[in-house]
Amino acid sequence: MTQLRFYGDPPPGIADESLPGRLVVVEGTDGVGRSTQIALLKEWLEASGYAVLNTGLRRSSLAGRGIERAKLGHTLDPITLNLFYATDFCDRMEHTIIPGLRAGMVVLTDRYVFSVIARAVVRGVNQRWIEDVFGFALVPDIIFYLDIDVEHLLPRVLSSTGFDYWESGQDFLRGHDVYKNFIRYQSRLLPQFQRLAEKHDFNVIDARRGVLDIFADLQAGISDVVAGMMDEEAPAAIHDEDEPLSMAEIMTRPLSNTPMK
Repeated sequence: MTQLRFYGDPPPGIADESLPGRLVVVEGTDGVGRSTQIALLKEWLEASGYAVLNTGLRRSSLAGRGIERAKLGHTLDPITLNLFYATDFCDRMEHTIIPGLRAGMVVLTDRYVFSVIARAVVRGVNQRWIEDVFGFALVPDIIFYLDIDVEHLLPRVLSSTGFDYWESGQDFLRGHDVYKNFIRYQSRLLPQFQRLAEKHDFNVIDARRGVLDIFADLQAGISDVVAGMMDEEAPAAIHDEDEPLSMAEIMTRPLSNTPMK
């Protein structure tokens, strides 16, 4: 059961109750591979018999599209931008996350309030203020942080989406060299994630490795979190540890209720 706990004062109208679902957060900077891992986790959990709901930043019906439109203008100041994100998150928590937990689902969240906090602090927003703003956030059952350095992040970004205006800090860094600004911005952002990881006890995963290695670590951590959700205990997977698993084997690998060592 997920006990409703908040980082600060709970939002009004939220009952003090225990919910049968689980809240799982995957955090990390853009380009680190969060979306890939969320997709793999959803397929794997559903194949194991769990109902899964996934959400992420800017997906609320109230504020999501508004944030997208506002960011296209590249004119939002940091305070306005972060209040916009707080509105988006509050709406999703009330209408998506908590209802999903109440329905007994595993709620997978592609980024949480920590990404917003880290970005805000880098842009000069007062750390205590922004953390207080998101004090209404529900404490997740587990938070995974995909940890990477700029050197390994750079080729992934270049080979996928390329440099993003906001993820390169173009909105506040001087100069027009997007490459240099990306390195400067990420070099400031990643330490903020590491600070939050220590403060909030993230499960830190080395994201410099391959997709399947990262996925295996996520599987192990989630197995503990969802243990006991289903009436019947899933059998432990048996395989030769010396033989690498295929994608099909990993995707269909049953959950184990055996705690991690």
